[in-house]
Amino acid sequence: MQRYFVKGIVSETTHSLEFSKEQIHQLKKVMRMKVEEQFEIVDENSTLAIVELVYLEPFEVRVIKTLNQKVELPVFTAIAVGLSKGDKLDWIVQKATELGVHEIIPIEMSRNVVKWNKDKASKKTERLQKIAEEASEQSHRLKVPFVSEVMTIDSLIEYTKPYHQKLIAYEEAAKEGETVQLVKSLQALKEGEKIVFVFGPEGGIDEKEVAKLQMNEFHTCSLGPRILRAETAPLYALSALSYQCELLQ
Repeated sequence: MQRYFVKGIVSETTHSLEFSKEQIHQLKKVMRMKVEEQFEIVDENSTLAIVELVYLEPFEVRVIKTLNQKVELPVFTAIAVGLSKGDKLDWIVQKATELGVHEIIPIEMSRNVVKWNKDKASKKTERLQKIAEEASEQSHRLKVPFVSEVMTIDSLIEYTKPYHQKLIAYEEAAKEGETVQLVKSLQALKEGEKIVFVFGPEGGIDEKEVAKLQMNEFHTCSLGPRILRAETAPLYALSALSYQCELLQ
């Protein structure tokens, strides 16, 4: 059943649901929904409900019932990623959303292949947020990950001070045979805590940036014995997190 994230709140006494023009067009023209057909919505409080189409013009639905569903990762998970060329960041956002990430933070790094000026950054962020929403609907999540504005290493350090686990995916750690830190950090996580992973762009993370992060409670870790591409590493880490926090429970 198709799912949409809408504005408004579903409650026991009143239902104030607001669909965007794009969603209405999708339902009417693409999905060709008819009166009395049903689909799923998620409101601003992450409440899942089945609604029935009452009128096409003006567009109106009624709530049939609310549902309880547990699909979100039990720990708040953020990934901070360097700016990669082409559509790699689009791909990371889409797949990371499917794997349960809660926040994606683009990071300015010295080895970034591309640079975002202020105007470009705003448009890029808006596009990535839309990709996250579409991926959340497709994967039947209850929350849409937040795509933040571009941060520097310094602003990332300040922003993540409340986080319980902070990891840097560092290829030099893999070369040195480090195998403990990732497992140790994931096993230490408790439900409701926060974890952030930092991933470099195609050229990797500069040693000075790694050192600055390490001075602020970030730990380097390897993601197995092989060197992963910039767009593959976040998915490996999120899969490992899901295994530890969901499948092993």
